[in-house]
Parts: sequence; structure tokens; C-alpha cells
Amino acid sequence: MNLQNTAHSGGALSKKQAVEVPGYAWVILVVVFLASVAAPLNQFKVPPIMSVLMETFQIGLTMAGMLMSVFAVTGFILAIPAGVIMQKLGPKTTGLIAIGFLAAGAVMGALSTSIGLMMASRVIEGVGMGLIAVVAPALIAIWFPAESRGTPMGIWATWMPMGSIIMYSLAPTLSSAMGWQVVWWFGAGFTLIIFILYWALIKMPPVPSTGSKEAGSPAKEQPRLREGMANRNLWLLAVSFCCFCIVAVTLNIFLPTFLAAERGYSLASASFMVSVGMIVTLVVSPLSGWISDRIGSRKLVLIVPSLALVVMPLFPFSISGWMIPVYMILQGVIIGAIPTAAFASVPELMGNPQLVGIGMAVMAFSQNLGIIIGPTLFGILVETGGWVTAGYALIPFAIIGAITAWLVKVR
Repeated sequence: MNLQNTAHSGGALSKKQAVEVPGYAWVILVVVFLASVAAPLNQFKVPPIMSVLMETFQIGLTMAGMLMSVFAVTGFILAIPAGVIMQKLGPKTTGLIAIGFLAAGAVMGALSTSIGLMMASRVIEGVGMGLIAVVAPALIAIWFPAESRGTPMGIWATWMPMGSIIMYSLAPTLSSAMGWQVVWWFGAGFTLIIFILYWALIKMPPVPSTGSKEAGSPAKEQPRLREGMANRNLWLLAVSFCCFCIVAVTLNIFLPTFLAAERGYSLASASFMVSVGMIVTLVVSPLSGWISDRIGSRKLVLIVPSLALVVMPLFPFSISGWMIPVYMILQGVIIGAIPTAAFASVPELMGNPQLVGIGMAVMAFSQNLGIIIGPTLFGILVETGGWVTAGYALIPFAIIGAITAWLVKVR
């Protein structure tokens, strides 16, 4: 009865009221964005100085790739439980736990004297990644109404490239000047500052724009979980996003090492060249979210770049000279729109606002699975068949991603 009354009263709202965004929602967006940036900032400490770590710990490319993959293993395992944890504890407490794990893992990594300790620290950081990837978009969905959610989701979708850009830009310089450990201490310091901001500023809206509560009653949580997990379109979207991560994240991880080893770039210039594409995504992601809101379609913004992603692995390991920066720019354009459309689609696919956390958990599950598969497989293929062959091996994943994106039923 109460739910029906709420629905009827919601229908009586004017269009202006229905799309009104609370002013504090933008404060929430800024804080959750910074909290999200802390995750890839710590995750992507490895690629810009991968050769330094390989020499320090006496490891090969496969093991170096696992320093990235193992970060995602814990996030993969925790992804679905993270949605339930958030329902139990709420977004604020869950977010603080996530940021705390990121900081603790970074400190442990800075103190590591063996590859075993370093691997363990990456797992701890992965806990933070797994939790924050669920909490942040769920908070955005709570504070922003559906009609205007594409733009803030587009802004938030730059969290991964923003964190990567910071590390790709700073890590080589910091490592050269003061040692690789300083890169880890920088990540820990940044994360601790964000912990304080998150604790001070994150709160729930007085009247949630989605009409949802922070957590449902215990008696109804399990049925909601089953209902959310049974959503066919959510899993199609998750498969598509997993394939996207296998291709896009893997290329960004290994391109600095390739440019330094095969094209004569210094570590700093190789990292900067890869960051060019990420800088482009900082513009493309919010723009694609705005376009998605304007045209009223998530699917179009998802499908077009997914099709372009199919041809992207053909070129990066065979081009040289001026074609490299051109490729990086085009790569940024292609990969910038997909996360925006994917995450903005989740609340609409789930229908019930109380299922959004579960939907985001499934997306985090798929994201981490892609990060586990891609770098590990790619490192093995490079060592056995070379860079070009490894690049071609990414194409089937891109094709699967495009097909499943096409099958998703979303506006």
C-alpha cells in the first residue's frame, strides 16, 4: 500500500520536480569521485615502473603482469558480496572500509622486501577496489534522478583514467628521484587524505531522489539479491564490460613497457604517451554521458565504441613514429564512452532502486574478472608469441563484447 501510494504521488510530480538535482549531490559526486580515483591511482603504480620492479624483485613479464591481476583477484571475489555488505552497512561505512584497505595495502607495499609481500599488499588493495567500485556509482544513483544521471555517471567514469594519469605522470619521476617505494608512499598519503574527506562529507539525502533507502529490511534482502542476480540484461552488460576491460586495461598496462623496450622511449616518455589517451577520456566520458542524457539512449553510446574496439588491437604493436600519438588519441576516444554508458545503464536495467547496489556489484565482478584475465594472458602470450600476436589475441574478446552489448535491452 505504501509503495503504491509512493508511486502515485511520484507520478503526480511535475517534470521539473522529477528531474531536480539536490545541490549537495554535486558535493557527493566530487567526494566519491576522489575516493574512486584513489583505487586506480594505487592499482596503476606498477605499469609506469614495471621494468624497475622486474629488476628489483627479479621477475619476468608474466609475474609482473600478475602484480596487476592479483590486485583484481580480491575485488573479483568480493564484488558480489560487496553489494550485500553495502546493504548491511550503508554506503558511508562501506566506503570508509574500502579506502582504509587501499591505504593499508599501499603502506604494506612500500615496506615490501620480497615479491610475496608485494603480492599480498596488492590483494589488500584489491579489497578496497572491489568495495569502492560498488559504493561510488550506487551513491550517485541515490543522489541523482534517472533523467539526469548520465552526466554525473560520465564524470565519475573518468575515475579510472584520472587515477592512471596521475600515476603514469608521477611514478617514473618519483621512482627515478627517490626510489620506487616513494611511489607507494605517495599512494598511501593521497588515500589517507581522501579517507578524511569521505568521513566528513558523505551522507544520505534527506529524501533520496531514487526513493530508495540506504539498506532494506533484513527480511527482504535475500529475495532482492536473487531478483537482481536473475536479471538477464545485467549479465549481458557485465559480459560486455568484462571484455572491454580485457582489451582496454591490458593495452594500457603493457603499452609503456612495449614503448620503452621496442620503440626506444624512456620510461617517463612512454608513460606520458600512454597517458595521452587517458587524458582524452577525461573529455569523452563526461561528454558521452551528456549526449546519452540528451538523446535519451544508453545503448547507442555503448554500441558504437564497442564496435570500434574490435579493430583497436590490430595496431598498437606494429605502428611507430607519429602514428603512436595518433593511435593513443583514437584509443582514448573509443574507450572513453563505454564505462559511462555501462554504469549509467545499470540503475535502469535493475528497475527497483534497492537492487542498484547488486547491479553495481555484478559490474565490479565483471570488471575485476577482465583485469584478472587480460594482463595474465597477455603477459604469457608476449613471452611465447611476441607483442603483435598477443595484441591480435585480444580481438575475439572485443567481438564478444560488441555482440553482448548489442543484445542488452536498454533505452
